[in-house]
Amino acid sequence: MTFSIVPDEDILEGKTTDIYFLRTEEVLREKGVNPDVVAEVTTTGRGWSVLAGLEDVAHLLEGKDVDVYAMSEGTIFFPYEPVLQIEGRYLEFARYETPLLGFLCHESGIVTKAARIKRLAGDVPVISFGTRRQHPALAAMIEKCAYLGGMNGVSCVAGAERIGLKPTGTMPHSLIICFGEGKQKEAWKAFDDVIAEEVPRICLCDTYYDEKAESILAAEALGDSLRAVRLDTPTTRKGDFKGIIEEVRWALDIRGYKNVGIFVSGGIGEAEVVELKDIVAGFGVGTSVANAKCIDFALDIIEKEGWPCAKRGKRGGKKQVYRSRGVIEEGKDEMKLAKEAPPEDMEPLLKPMIVKGKIVDEFSFSREEARARVQEQLKRVKL
Repeated sequence: MTFSIVPDEDILEGKTTDIYFLRTEEVLREKGVNPDVVAEVTTTGRGWSVLAGLEDVAHLLEGKDVDVYAMSEGTIFFPYEPVLQIEGRYLEFARYETPLLGFLCHESGIVTKAARIKRLAGDVPVISFGTRRQHPALAAMIEKCAYLGGMNGVSCVAGAERIGLKPTGTMPHSLIICFGEGKQKEAWKAFDDVIAEEVPRICLCDTYYDEKAESILAAEALGDSLRAVRLDTPTTRKGDFKGIIEEVRWALDIRGYKNVGIFVSGGIGEAEVVELKDIVAGFGVGTSVANAKCIDFALDIIEKEGWPCAKRGKRGGKKQVYRSRGVIEEGKDEMKLAKEAPPEDMEPLLKPMIVKGKIVDEFSFSREEARARVQEQLKRVKL
């Protein structure tokens, strides 16, 4: 293979597992041990996260003699709540624990960070710029998760194609540099001449001169065509970034360019969004989302041959999680044994995803539905 990636067939065959699972399989088969178990996926800690990666998990376990229950894609969940359960003979899914957790941990981490940033940004657009911070083989997954978490657009061509979007973006510093120092106006005008009209004219304005000077030049060069200027000021030159933005805003306004927005990128995270959202027209967010910390899920057997069991630190027994339709808050969901009577006026979150190896038709993997679910829940979640 040309690139350092694992093909689909190796994942489906369980070759991306940890070796100790294969050794466990060997021991259990040799000794004739293969109990009927229930295993669950949970995380610890505090605070809310967003579940993602279920479509990949479904394809991974499809055709195995197991039943799988899961919260819906895009569901907000809390520590210790099972987000997914597997029922079946242990050897049916033992070797798939590693890739299963990889799908859920990585995708949920990106969606959670995207959702947190978009929640803070409110109505200010946020565009995903982060695929360059990860292996290119992950581009489609990163953009899918960024979009699911609420981002308004994505920049990667392949990632956008996979989720049915048009990629968003205008120009890099290299375009300006290719024209040369002192010829920024020529570069911006060339972009305006060549690129389709439907693409917003957003000029990158910090290549050679300071942000204020280049923003004024861009406004003079493109006039009414200019939608916004983009400031991608590097950390080594940022200083008081808010002050720089306010200075650019003032300079544009007094020259009659009040309709020209200011789009910012470069090292944008949650703190920057909170500080700048009232004075900018949009954010380009890369590393903080694409390189988001994964959700530290674990998969544990919690029932064997119909009897509760669990290792230290885990809670045994097959469970269901119930939620009211009001405020979503840590400690407000109810977790009960599956055999117990459900609480009144609360919705069960774990639903059948795979039954006897077949993906359930009613279980939705729709990105648009998951995205809408995230947005609806963000209105109700309490920090």
